[in-house]
Amino acid sequence: MAVATDNGRQFINRHFGDTRYFDLYQVTRSSILFIKRIENVVEGHEELHEDLEKARGVAGLLKKENVHLVVSKIFGPNIKRIKKKFVCVIMNDSSVDLALERLQQNWDIIIAEWEKGTDRNHCILRKAL
Repeated sequence: MAVATDNGRQFINRHFGDTRYFDLYQVTRSSILFIKRIENVVEGHEELHEDLEKARGVAGLLKKENVHLVVSKIFGPNIKRIKKKFVCVIMNDSSVDLALERLQQNWDIIIAEWEKGTDRNHCILRKAL
């Protein structure tokens, strides 16, 4: 799993592909393991909100790391491209730690989306009120 964060504690308030870092985790129903932080070295055209090359670059970077799930507060228009390669989860939590716990609690939903293949939708996990 890749989390879009600049500081490791909170999600960014920008599009997923605009993050400085991707923190990689291995998450299962019963465990959360931080793997490593990778720098987002993908260049994009800041004036474009739907940069195909940026989408390809981010997807390629994360596929090399064996990522299957991407998590952020905000995704841009490229979500329609990357959801074919990843399960995209939109969180409205600011805290990465809280979001990781909620991902575990909703693991069956995430696995069901992965099994849809390229027909998958993005998941929205809202925090409980």
